[in-house]
Amino acid sequence: METVSTKHKYLFEELDMLEKKIGAAALPRELSNRVVAMIERLNRMAKFGGYSGEFETIARYIDWITALPWDDYSEDTLDLKMAKEILDENHYGMEAVKERILEYLAVLRLTKKKRGLKQEVISGPLAATRASVLCFVGLPGIGKTSVAYSIAHAMGRKFIRIPMGGMGSATQLRGQGKSVSNAEPGQVIKNIRRVKFMNPVILFDEIDRVSEHARSEIMGVLLELLDPEQNMAFTDYYIDFPFDLSSAMFLCSANNTGSIANAVLDRLEVIDMPAYTDEEKKVIGRDYLFPKALKEMGLSEEQLIIVGDLWPKIIRPLGYDAGIRTLDRTLRGICRKVARKIVEGDDTVFNITVDNVKEFLPKW
Repeated sequence: METVSTKHKYLFEELDMLEKKIGAAALPRELSNRVVAMIERLNRMAKFGGYSGEFETIARYIDWITALPWDDYSEDTLDLKMAKEILDENHYGMEAVKERILEYLAVLRLTKKKRGLKQEVISGPLAATRASVLCFVGLPGIGKTSVAYSIAHAMGRKFIRIPMGGMGSATQLRGQGKSVSNAEPGQVIKNIRRVKFMNPVILFDEIDRVSEHARSEIMGVLLELLDPEQNMAFTDYYIDFPFDLSSAMFLCSANNTGSIANAVLDRLEVIDMPAYTDEEKKVIGRDYLFPKALKEMGLSEEQLIIVGDLWPKIIRPLGYDAGIRTLDRTLRGICRKVARKIVEGDDTVFNITVDNVKEFLPKW
């Protein structure tokens, strides 16, 4: 049976490990002093033979704050030519959106030049600019989320997507205080810890679809996150210390702006993303989605060929769709059917024509 003194020995060892963890982390001085005081209090209690129930709470808190990248920044790639190539490779059309992204990168580059920095990259707090928060508005399936990902890729930053659809409490963004049982940080801090950098691209996806009963509170937290005068000292209730998010690039998406609070909308630069025309869908399907589906299903371009005049039937199997998700599912379905036939030994090459297209279209 383990003796009391042995338990205390283990406790002192664990407290010592926590002190070393604090010493190795790049914590702000005020926060470091605060957690050192917490450990000293636990040490005093342990010396008098008491075991504090606070230990697990404090140990978990220290684990969180020491894992955050308080002074780590990824390098921004400011090569506009490369950024344009990435955007063109991932997205067809959307010229206005692409132009706005390239303008943002150009501002970063000029800001770097004015500060006398010679590198093609810039990192650290100086990389922050008071740029507008872009909000992509349009119908489902037209590429709002994928555009945000491409922005992060073009800038060389980590990407964070926080889904807002159905969010029912502001604590999901801001976290809960340590005194609450099983408390933890909000989605912003959790993801910052995951990507390990202070300047990611953060997308608040579908901000118009939060739960009605929590809308005002969630919009209040969003306002603090998106306002450059406030996000330099964002307070997550669990961390309970100002966290500088001014170097992060914030993006939003929505299906419409009707249910977004006016104060939040005032911080956004709304970019309307119109529905795709059939001709645009044909190019996207033929040049972007189809090659990707072939690769994912283990097929080569020689094994599956879609005759050119068939695209209208593939684009509209069930009528008009504003986005490209239905088209993507249709093409994947065709590829799956062909993959199965090849494995079963029916043939090694398939041409989709007017005569056999119904055989390969998915059955809804």
